[in-house]
Amino acid sequence: MRYSFFVLLFFPLFTFAQGTSPKGTSRHPVPVAEAKAPLVSEAHQLTLSAALDMLGRAQAKAASTQKVVSVAVVDASGEVLLLTRGDGVGPHNTEAARRKAYTALSTKTATLTLGRNAKTNPDTENLAHLPELLLLGGGIPLWHEGKVIGGLGIAGGGGPEQDDAIARAALLPEANTTTR
Repeated sequence: MRYSFFVLLFFPLFTFAQGTSPKGTSRHPVPVAEAKAPLVSEAHQLTLSAALDMLGRAQAKAASTQKVVSVAVVDASGEVLLLTRGDGVGPHNTEAARRKAYTALSTKTATLTLGRNAKTNPDTENLAHLPELLLLGGGIPLWHEGKVIGGLGIAGGGGPEQDDAIARAALLPEANTTTR
């Protein structure tokens, strides 16, 4: 009985306390101004099937010059979709191919162009010192409808120009992929 009396006495105070807020604030969140840009965008995904097609084209182009190469394909987030080392290709070429693909994706520039520009431009020469970037020819960004959807890297083809030519031969024009 005594307990009931205190509950009845203090109950109105508890409900009143929950209904108040500090001066200038509200119990309800302030509506956020409408966003100017969409919060979610449509993204095109590079598929494993496309990566395998590019692998076949790169291997065919390399074979036409009596070369065997390492091939890497990364998606738009830099994750490896495909990484192969051709028979007899030095093991360092596998990592080189991956880093070329990543560099091309990340910088949105072919690594042959990037490397040459870095040597002649003091503002970009330090790119060569970033851990994941590799400024050797053979990496190309993969563009589709104005957006980079991945990167392709070739290593072991006999030099930067040859690696670049092999990478470009692997593009999928029927899927509207370009280097820009």
